[in-house]
Amino acid sequence: MLSRQYLRENPDVVRRNLDDRGMADDVDLDRLVEIDEEWRSLKSEGDDLRHERNEVSDRIGRLKAEGKEEAAQDAIDRSGELKERLEDIEDRADELEAELEAGLMGIPNVPHEDVPVGADESDNVEERRHGFDDLRDLPDAVTPHYDLGEELDVIDEARGAKTTGAGFYFLKGDGARLEHALVQFMMDVHREQGYVDLFPPIPVKSTSMEGTGQLPKFAEDAYRIGGSETEAYDDDDLWLCPTAEVPVTNMYADDILLREDLPLKHQAYTPNFRREAGEHGTETRGIVRVHQFNKVELVNFVDPEESYERLEGLVEEAEEVLRRLGLPYRILTLCTGDLTFASAKTYDIEVWAPGTDADDGPERGGRWLEVSSASNFEDFQARRAGLRYRPERHESAEYLHTLNASGTAVGRVMVAILEYYQNADGTVTVPEALRPYMGGMEVIEGHEKVGESAVGAGDRE
Repeated sequence: MLSRQYLRENPDVVRRNLDDRGMADDVDLDRLVEIDEEWRSLKSEGDDLRHERNEVSDRIGRLKAEGKEEAAQDAIDRSGELKERLEDIEDRADELEAELEAGLMGIPNVPHEDVPVGADESDNVEERRHGFDDLRDLPDAVTPHYDLGEELDVIDEARGAKTTGAGFYFLKGDGARLEHALVQFMMDVHREQGYVDLFPPIPVKSTSMEGTGQLPKFAEDAYRIGGSETEAYDDDDLWLCPTAEVPVTNMYADDILLREDLPLKHQAYTPNFRREAGEHGTETRGIVRVHQFNKVELVNFVDPEESYERLEGLVEEAEEVLRRLGLPYRILTLCTGDLTFASAKTYDIEVWAPGTDADDGPERGGRWLEVSSASNFEDFQARRAGLRYRPERHESAEYLHTLNASGTAVGRVMVAILEYYQNADGTVTVPEALRPYMGGMEVIEGHEKVGESAVGAGDRE
């Protein structure tokens, strides 16, 4: 959240930020500035009235001691008038403050000066690619993961839809084993990088969702427990975790850390739940855009002076997963129109999945899948959640900076493996880095289907 002082001193910067993000019509900035001005005027008047009331109270005592009863009564009457006016002012100031706080919650973070201005993802800037100089030999026609997963009987979307609904799926046999292997492999990589493991709770309170910026703006994308996500919610209402960023960031809410604690680096595996209500053209096949997915999240709490250096390190830590898996990928800097609500600067890591061509894919075909967004939120989340640190033990507490990245999105990495490591005979080579996690398995050959649906399917050649 932006501070009131920042809005007060930089209204033009905030207005330009809303324009650059395509949110100019979402926030009545002029109204918020007016509210702040009225609130400050009332606070000033209230301070003057309290000062006068104290003086009147002192005068009442003196006048009574001097036997001046009529003058004392006049002073008493004036004190009553001051009390009534002060109560009116405080009530109005409280109303304005609540309206101002609600308005500030709807203003996105101000992008870092290095962030390119752009309307949408087409204006993102590619920084570099890795792994394309030494590609493995692929089949002439790479089978999309959803077809291959069905042929190998390692992904079952139909039964997932039957038990839960569209956007949910079963992983079976070696598919489930591959997912477990990816999670453990990722966490081992990040332990080497100095991350401390967490296993956080999955339900999170509304206040936690507000702290990281998911609420109120993205309520329709979240799964609320015990109520409609579009209805008014209370601070203690619970939501299914949309990303481990929410519980991990908020575990230190209203705490004061010390400079020697920083940087504090946590990693957490969680299943994540999102309705994707705002996504138009959501994919209906496969496990790229679904409502439940697994992810290893990296969350950093850092000294503000070191946050952008840490952001570069965070990108390297996340991409190390793809390097070890031998998957080709690229790094993008997101433009203003594609930044998330809370981010000041974000790098996206996109892995290459060669099974389905996309208009914005690489020249050799296939498509890019975002598997990590490494973001610096500066003090935006810290202000919302009350995350502070003391530069020195005797100094006043200040807001720290938070960063996070997926380390990485497990399901999408699986998609890339199934497509990039598939063989002409329909099997999938297990990346060497994962073989110790799969009992030495080198090739996923698939399973025989069960039930009447398998009758007449024939043997896979």
